[in-house]
Amino acid sequence: MKNLRDLKNVGKATLGDLTLLGINSVEDLARQDPTQLFHELEKRTKCRQDPCVWDVFAAIIHEASTGEATAWWEWSAKRKNLQIDLKSNP
Repeated sequence: MKNLRDLKNVGKATLGDLTLLGINSVEDLARQDPTQLFHELEKRTKCRQDPCVWDVFAAIIHEASTGEATAWWEWSAKRKNLQIDLKSNP
């Protein structure tokens, strides 16, 4: 199995976010939900996050659970179609 940093859309910032969220392995990531991770990140950082962070989370969770790497921006339309309210108050 790959390391988190080996996933297509994981760079330094995302790796830092995952560490802050207590996710240390691809196996841990595969069991996550992008919306829950997004809101938990806002809560822990006490900062509003860019909605594209949700897209990155969705892409890396998909890769972790299926092995299929996709570009993060391919998830933007899904986020918009789901009408996910990412405007939370941390």
